[in-house]
Amino acid sequence: MNEHRPPDLQPVTDVDLSASGGVRHGFFTRAGGVSEGLYAGLNTGLGSDDDPASVAENRRRIAGWLDADPGALGGCHQIHSADVVTIDRPIPAGERPKADALVTATPGLPISVLTADCAPVLFADADGGVIGAAHAGWKGALAGVLDNTVAAMEALGAGRDRIRAVVGPTISQASYEVGPEFRDRFLDADPGNDRFFAPGDRAGHHRFDLVGYCLARLSAAGVIAAASGQCTYADEARFFSYRRATHRGEPDYGRQMSAIMLV
Repeated sequence: MNEHRPPDLQPVTDVDLSASGGVRHGFFTRAGGVSEGLYAGLNTGLGSDDDPASVAENRRRIAGWLDADPGALGGCHQIHSADVVTIDRPIPAGERPKADALVTATPGLPISVLTADCAPVLFADADGGVIGAAHAGWKGALAGVLDNTVAAMEALGAGRDRIRAVVGPTISQASYEVGPEFRDRFLDADPGNDRFFAPGDRAGHHRFDLVGYCLARLSAAGVIAAASGQCTYADEARFFSYRRATHRGEPDYGRQMSAIMLV
């Protein structure tokens, strides 16, 4: 770790995306931030009602951990879509594209996604010099945001057989109970999706394995993938969770960032 990086940030980095080097990445937790109250910690949500100065400082700290220019830290205005944007320069302030994934082949240009239960997925073809970052909620995952990210990376010269992907901290199946209409959407798309559902506590309800579904889509796309294994809902000390905030009737929630950069 660079000695100038903030020492109190504690990103999840235990699943490596680049055995050969050339990539810096982290699934950031709540640790090391300046936000308070509902947002206590490293809230990076530009759309939250947190103090904008605190959000800006939290994002600056992540850029510092990556050894990147804070102004270069790019992300989307996420809309739960399958849309992917390719960039080769920093995204101007206030011009975030409406999409749910970014890809780039430009060294020193960090790309990121924000989550609070949805799956953050980071991609790298370190040898080909192409990276990606995707926000995969159930809508985007079902619509193909992960497949589209792989295709966009290929368009930049990545080799599908060289791409590695990691699904970061995400709500676990044990904490994700859904209604019958939710399950029906997945079965209508593919009856084989039934394997990602387990019986819930309430009649007619099921628990959905979002991580398992994302891993299966990545595998079907020919990508080697792994999951970091943390549950955002269950681990309040480390992660923000939209569902946890909703169950408690809280008015808002923080978002954690996952970021990657070619070096």
